[in-house]
Amino acid sequence: MDVPARVSRRAAAAAATMLLRTARVPRECWFLPTALLCAYGFFANLRPSEPFLTPYLLGPDKNLTQRQVFNEIYPVWTYSYLVLLFPVFLATDYLRYKPVILLQGLSLIVTWFMLLYAQGLLAIQFLEFFYGIATATEIAYYSYIYSVVDLGMYQKVTSYCRSATLVGFTVGSVLGQILVSVAHWPLFSLNVISLTCVSVAFAVAWFLPMPQKSLFFHHIPASCHGVNGIKVQNGGIVTENPASNHLPGWEDIESKIPLNLDEPPVEEPEPKPDRLRVLKVLWNDFLICYSSRPLLCWSVWWALSTCGYFQVVNYTQGLWEKVMPSQSAVIYNGGVEAVSTLLGASAVFAVGYIKISWSTWGEMTLFLCSLLIAAAVYTMDTVNNIWVCYTSYVVFRIIYMVLITIATFQIAANLSMERYALVFGVNTFIALALQTLLTLIVVDNKGLGLEITTQFLIYASYFAVISVVFLANGAFSVLKKCRKQEDPSSSPQATTP
Repeated sequence: MDVPARVSRRAAAAAATMLLRTARVPRECWFLPTALLCAYGFFANLRPSEPFLTPYLLGPDKNLTQRQVFNEIYPVWTYSYLVLLFPVFLATDYLRYKPVILLQGLSLIVTWFMLLYAQGLLAIQFLEFFYGIATATEIAYYSYIYSVVDLGMYQKVTSYCRSATLVGFTVGSVLGQILVSVAHWPLFSLNVISLTCVSVAFAVAWFLPMPQKSLFFHHIPASCHGVNGIKVQNGGIVTENPASNHLPGWEDIESKIPLNLDEPPVEEPEPKPDRLRVLKVLWNDFLICYSSRPLLCWSVWWALSTCGYFQVVNYTQGLWEKVMPSQSAVIYNGGVEAVSTLLGASAVFAVGYIKISWSTWGEMTLFLCSLLIAAAVYTMDTVNNIWVCYTSYVVFRIIYMVLITIATFQIAANLSMERYALVFGVNTFIALALQTLLTLIVVDNKGLGLEITTQFLIYASYFAVISVVFLANGAFSVLKKCRKQEDPSSSPQATTP
């Protein structure tokens, strides 16, 4: 789907000059930024107090009511996340990632500092706003590494960075559960540990190298690692197979560019980013990407299901609190979060070995799994047993993590990194817009302000509707595929001249 940009010979020469300028940077230059980013991701997600946030707000430390927490405080996060997502998306690229990562670290510090010392409804609402900033700026963490490492290292460094966040979250959940259940620590102390960990993450972020390029505003195809079929080897320029690079680059750049390699390269200033051109490119890419029916199908499921997933995850602690109040019994929220994360990660790993024609059966898979998610949420809501709630939640998260991984792969398979970032951002924005609408109608006091059990009944119905949509669409796709196979005139032999 990529349409490479045509450039003049002068631009090609300038690119080769940039390559030569940085040719002596070793391939191992990926290690330091990756290690620092992994350390940041680990400590930023090492928050043992997070699985116990609702009991903490309802407990004696904050002394808030359930209606205040569920209907007046938690919706602020949804609204702030939606409002900040698109500006942060553009600012992340324009500022070249690192300043936004620092902003995320600072926002996490402010959030947990306020969790410790802020009192009153208004103060906690401001806290949720800062947490919205921290959540919106996560895009900088996940996209930073692509601007400082070689294309051939993308898969490896992506797995390292995502594993770091996973391990950090799991260790934090297990640590919190042990400190609560075994050591009987107060929840206030868990927040002290969380504040310490996010402060360490903020300190680590200062040592990240500042990227010299970004995907849109500071797009410099040439780098120390080679771009789109060009690399530096033993002081000369050689070509590679351009098909191995999915990033938009330059087409048919000559393998021999007339440069005097013995002369020092002439420094050319980086062209100023054209903001209007960037927006036009984004809009054209948007139209191209969403004109593909398979990509549109997976994106629709991504946006719809992520909306419901956010709602369930955000308010599930409230449901657990309703089923078994933390003031009268030992709770295992941290253990459940850790188990669901680990089992989900294992299931995601197993997905790589599943052989299935997603073009034929993908929509039917979305139907079946969405129906299972609806059943899990409905069971969680209607069976008044904490262990059934915990188990249903684990099943819910595993299915979602598997499906979102499949959707991510299906969307990213034929897209460049620029277009993947665009599709990811658009899908997330639509999911947040839907979540905001759902929150405003169902949760917020300005809307219906429903009880937590009624909310989850609506969420179960929401996923049931998604399953019905994909059942109809999937059945149509399968029938169309079968008829096409049965029709001899549609075979490749019949159409060969």
